[in-house]
Amino acid sequence: MKLVQAALAFAMTAVMTAVLTLAVTPVSAADYPTPQQGEWIAKDFKFHTGEVMKELKLHYTTVGDPKGKPVLVLHGTGGSAQSMLGAGFAGALFGPGQPLDATKYYIIIPDAIGAGQSSKPSDGLRAKFPKYNYDDMVTAQYLLIKEGLGIKHLRLVIGNSMGGMQTWMWAAKYPSYMDAAAPMASQPTPMASRNWMMRRMLLETIKADPAYKNGDYTEQPPMLKIANVFFAIGTNGGSLHYQKIAPTNAAADAFVDKALAAPMKADANDFLYQWGSSADYDVSKDLEKIEAQVLVINSADDERNPPETGILAEAMKRVKHGKIYLIPASGDTGGHGTTGGMAKLYAAPLAELLSTAPERSM
Repeated sequence: MKLVQAALAFAMTAVMTAVLTLAVTPVSAADYPTPQQGEWIAKDFKFHTGEVMKELKLHYTTVGDPKGKPVLVLHGTGGSAQSMLGAGFAGALFGPGQPLDATKYYIIIPDAIGAGQSSKPSDGLRAKFPKYNYDDMVTAQYLLIKEGLGIKHLRLVIGNSMGGMQTWMWAAKYPSYMDAAAPMASQPTPMASRNWMMRRMLLETIKADPAYKNGDYTEQPPMLKIANVFFAIGTNGGSLHYQKIAPTNAAADAFVDKALAAPMKADANDFLYQWGSSADYDVSKDLEKIEAQVLVINSADDERNPPETGILAEAMKRVKHGKIYLIPASGDTGGHGTTGGMAKLYAAPLAELLSTAPERSM
């Protein structure tokens, strides 16, 4: 039982990486330069629906000297730039001598539309906020990088989960804009199968809660947390890891109790927009357009992108310069949550990508 209790903290982080809004402890400034905050306004931003927002606020975090080689880091669903500053990711990548050494690279981490401190439904528009999708998010990121920060070319685009899917989109939509791309916990194929089925059930559960009131609630709908925890356990965490930390009924109950008791700061409208925005994701038709050196980093126990389907391997045949690095599953990996919090497992191949990818210019 002591082993179970000791492992619970790690398990909760692995399972809830992209679903629960939990506090992330940043690595101390001694390990890498202190993160800086910024904000830029995209004027008259047009969404894929045709809706226009006169001022779209885009918040971002940077690490390192602006004179360094630019690197774009993209977070997962329900996260923000802050979620990429934890010890498991930034602590293994941004420090001296590490693959994204912030004394050499200028790291930019935007809060996506609908997340963090960027414009989102909970700012006031609630369910009247423009319906956005991943393409809108990527377009906004591009405007921030090119017009807001004046960066003409990126050394690397790297992202996790939703950020991984958006990395695929960046590589296909702006093929000459980066030297290398590292999409993680993702694949370029349509949002379908269990991945979308579970997302759809997540959304329907919250909308069916009478307390949701079509987005005009006065208190967060109770089903928000329950649906969120259910989704997290079903699509994250890793089968071997779960068996390791919860081998008994009592241990499994303790895990669920802890998950349900954890604070959740998410807003239901923000949450529905964030998860629903993935519905039309599909980069498969544009794979031949990709020019960057691509390193796909996935975990063998990823519940949302199971390698045994062969979908990713087949898609990679159409990528001119691409490799797959599959992290072996074990009792210590966290399924879909592995890449977001265990960068030490792929630091070496990421470093190799950066040392071998030719440096191009616009």
